[in-house]
Amino acid sequence: MEQKNDFLGRDPIGRLLWRMSLPAIVAQLINLLYNLVDRVYIGHMPEDGALALTGVGVCLPIIMIVSAFAALVSNGGAPRASMAMGKGDYDEAEKILGNSVALQIVISAVLTVLLLLFYRPLLLTFGASENTIGFASDYMKIYAAGTVFVQLTLGMNAFITAQGFAKVGMTTVLIGAAANIVLDPVFIFALGMGVRGAALATILSQGLSCVWVLRFLTGKRTLLRLRRENFFIPARLLLPCISLGLATFVMQASESVISVCFNASLLKYGGDIAVGAMTILSSVMQFALLPLQGIAQGSQPITSYNYGAGNADRVRATFRLLVRVCLLYSAALWALIMLAPAPFARMFSPDAALVAFTARALRIYCGALFLFGIQIACQITFVSIGNAPCSIFVAVLRKFILLLPLIYLMPHLFPADPTTAVYMAEPVADAVDVTCTALLFAWQFRRAMRRLEKC
Repeated sequence: MEQKNDFLGRDPIGRLLWRMSLPAIVAQLINLLYNLVDRVYIGHMPEDGALALTGVGVCLPIIMIVSAFAALVSNGGAPRASMAMGKGDYDEAEKILGNSVALQIVISAVLTVLLLLFYRPLLLTFGASENTIGFASDYMKIYAAGTVFVQLTLGMNAFITAQGFAKVGMTTVLIGAAANIVLDPVFIFALGMGVRGAALATILSQGLSCVWVLRFLTGKRTLLRLRRENFFIPARLLLPCISLGLATFVMQASESVISVCFNASLLKYGGDIAVGAMTILSSVMQFALLPLQGIAQGSQPITSYNYGAGNADRVRATFRLLVRVCLLYSAALWALIMLAPAPFARMFSPDAALVAFTARALRIYCGALFLFGIQIACQITFVSIGNAPCSIFVAVLRKFILLLPLIYLMPHLFPADPTTAVYMAEPVADAVDVTCTALLFAWQFRRAMRRLEKC
């Protein structure tokens, strides 16, 4: 078994990164379709499409929290499994897989109960108004029932990619997205279910993806098999995984908190149109970052495997290539958004007033996007080499130390246009965070490579 994925430690880095990243990029873009397609169809509903879109946008913080809990376990467990495979310890890697899945089932059950009981007060807290709470509630009641599918699909798919099966991981999300694209217009328009139909289409699609992942991880092709005897939860295995996954959890869960703060401030200064624009801005930012995350995910098995195998030169080479590719992409996308923001906004709504408002806000909100390639490359490498403290610090710095205070501070610094000032909080926080992350990474990465070479 040790020889089945030794290509991670043998093949040329450039070819490997292309081989692993391309399916991951496609998978990330396809994964975006789960919510993006919903928003596009909902935004084009007759009569109340704009309000319905805003209502579903208010659900995004809760959806982010659900996804964050999946990342808490899987994004820590998958790199640990890759490191174990690099050391040749496949039994340990399988135990990490089994325990991670067991924990995700427990988390799913708890989240489902909490969401079904408290969805309405949560939505009101997250920025729903009297005009949008009905749409938001209709969507969330159904989405909450499918939490287990979201958890297991996202969580287990990370372990497929960690083994080097990037195309299989891509197929997972392709199955779900294709089903969602087909089911959305049927449920929303043909059956007249509106936002409830969008939610139902999403969870049924995730359910199909979940079945696919389970069949693969219990089948003959997988290197790490999901076994019943590994379904226990010892602290020895799970705590290091949770510690490593905590950075990704903080980064994703904090998006929920940040969305609440953005929506509350924008509702105060700009009303429903500003909140609706924020829904589109966050969607565009997701679109912008997902290919970067796909590239980063493609690098993770390579970096983790070689770190586990003690090959410092290949770890360095992987990072150098990764940061160049990520920076090139983020700069190109930034230029495109700056030159033509309106088409991005028009994808989500035909409302002329909303499109015009959003196009102006988009240039401001994405002002520092060209730097983000550095952030993504450094952060994923921290996780890939098991540096949990630094990855957590970077995540906390960007969201809680910088962005959260700036959302409330900027309108007071620029009182003439407080709505624009709220949007400005994002690029200011991003610029400062990227600078701090790059400096911290340069110091910590050199230390890690020196230690690895001494082993």
